[in-house]
Amino acid sequence: MQKLNEAQRSAVTHREGPMLVLAGPGSGKTRVITERIGYLIQEAGVSPAEILVITFTKAAAVEMQQRYLKMQNSQAGGVRFGTFHAIFFMILKYSFHYSGENIIREQVKRDLLKKLLHSTDLEIQDENEFLADLEAEISRVKGERMNLSSYYSQLCSNEVFHDLFSGYQRELKRMRLIDFDDMLVQCYDLLVQQPETLKKWQQQFRYILIDEFQDICRIQYDVIRLLAKPENNLFIVGDDDQSIYGFRGARPDIMKQFLKDYNAKQCLLGINYRCAAPIVEAAGRVISHNRDRLPKEIRPAVRPAAAQGIRPAVRSAAVQEIRPAAVQRLEGDFYPEDQTMQMSAPCLEVKEFPNPSFENDMIRQKIMEYHRQGIAYQEMAVLFRTNTQARSLSVKLMEAGVPFILKERLPNLYEHWIVQDVMTYVKIAEGSRERGDILRIINRPKRYVHRNAFMDPYVDFEELKKFYEEKDWMIDRLEKLQYDLSMLAKMKPYAAVNFIRRGIGYDDYIREYADYRGMRPDGMYEILDELQEEAGQQDSFAAWRQHIREYQEELRKQAEKSYGKKNSEQADSISLITMHGSKGLEYECVFIPDANEGVTPHSKSVLNADMEEERRMFYVAMTRAKSHLHIYYVKERFNKSVEASRFVSELLEIAP
Repeated sequence: MQKLNEAQRSAVTHREGPMLVLAGPGSGKTRVITERIGYLIQEAGVSPAEILVITFTKAAAVEMQQRYLKMQNSQAGGVRFGTFHAIFFMILKYSFHYSGENIIREQVKRDLLKKLLHSTDLEIQDENEFLADLEAEISRVKGERMNLSSYYSQLCSNEVFHDLFSGYQRELKRMRLIDFDDMLVQCYDLLVQQPETLKKWQQQFRYILIDEFQDICRIQYDVIRLLAKPENNLFIVGDDDQSIYGFRGARPDIMKQFLKDYNAKQCLLGINYRCAAPIVEAAGRVISHNRDRLPKEIRPAVRPAAAQGIRPAVRSAAVQEIRPAAVQRLEGDFYPEDQTMQMSAPCLEVKEFPNPSFENDMIRQKIMEYHRQGIAYQEMAVLFRTNTQARSLSVKLMEAGVPFILKERLPNLYEHWIVQDVMTYVKIAEGSRERGDILRIINRPKRYVHRNAFMDPYVDFEELKKFYEEKDWMIDRLEKLQYDLSMLAKMKPYAAVNFIRRGIGYDDYIREYADYRGMRPDGMYEILDELQEEAGQQDSFAAWRQHIREYQEELRKQAEKSYGKKNSEQADSISLITMHGSKGLEYECVFIPDANEGVTPHSKSVLNADMEEERRMFYVAMTRAKSHLHIYYVKERFNKSVEASRFVSELLEIAP
């Protein structure tokens, strides 16, 4: 324990009762937990079997156990390591004799919800997206132990949601299956309803250590409180500033609740051993703007004399124009006019670009430059707010032969239902008369053409007009569609997409669909904007289709490399990953592109609580970087002016 700092040693040697350890980024929390386990066993005389260590992922539990065994220089365990779900399921198995066969498989769950959805009258265009959101809402209701009658769905009408939820639970009961949320609910009910069972597990686990406590949800906390009684030897480690899983039910305010529920000791691991001083200081300025947080000051472990802070300087002519072909090295200077900043190594750079194409060119060039300097690709990462942002950069990296892996699956733009609608219009303009194609777009926008008008596998517009021969207004609509298709057939890709959106009225259809679903149309318009931008790079539809085939083939290869077996190809590749997915990781060089309002913070974040989580996400992204952090934003996206993220302004603030 000689190498521990004072705060770490204080946490490790805590004896009895509850303790809250606030662990900032890179502060050595994993080591503190493993050292504490050793201290309890060797110094406090606690039996290993009485110690329970809970993490949020199986990988974290395995890593924690391996580090503990290595520290003890022993293969003999005794200490129980596991995720919340694994521990709670173990308790259920003991009482209810469950096995793995009682856990519903994800595909079975999706098929069940799909069947229930099809029994409703909902008009859904993107079924997979709806089902994913439905699963999240069901999980939220269970995780917070909400009364279904008082829950208001954000996805559909309350009546429909209640029917879907109730039908799902009935089917689970009929098949004697449980999902991961049921593990939590049933474990809580079991311990509340069977005091003898509760007492058994309380005696089994007298010391409970929890990692990443900021990610806990209400029902997990309630079960842990039950298990910890009466001794309350709860040792919780976390950082409310790094709570970024609100969509999974994570509640950072439970850390405050813990302090209210227990007369707990507190310890701050406030030294960041990971990040260079300028990165620590800038990240601290950003997160300080959150109001609902436990107060803390995080300090860098090393403060190089040349990087004590940001120094004002005269604007340099070298940065008046940003050119992707020439990387300017601006050592230790701050340029408030164009908000360009870079520190000498270790460096922090904030830079504006005219548009995403320039931005992506710079990221590609920087990556290649770092690699020439001897930094491995695997020590670099590009962090995005959403996985769709990675599409355009991935194309640039493919062109340059820069190896990369996708930590989350990259959505294929051309598989999105909106894109398929647009491409179907083009297909029909080029001569397709297949019934399925016509049915897909005939009422997008609304033309009020009934499905009964299409009885044959191929559609003849003249026969279709005969079907409506007594309705002149319907014939007018069909003739207008024929005229639009004839115009469309003469256009190049960019003009065609623009005409479908504004001439034919597809944008109006998207707005009406968003209103029907109670959604904002912005995200769907961005899909169309991105498609139109792609179309602008193509001279013909034949060339575009060839590009699509090549792009899809490259995506398939990337998926095999990223999600297949470990191989030499994956060994040294840059990581393209979302801010959510980056949690717990670290890299020498990190790029955060598109630091713009509407992206980060996301346009869906309206409430204060949502905005604070967005800021925490940005903070987590910043603190993944050890030595080099590049934060980029653009002036224009899809030919529309956009603002720099408020987080950029916050990190550029100069402390008094």
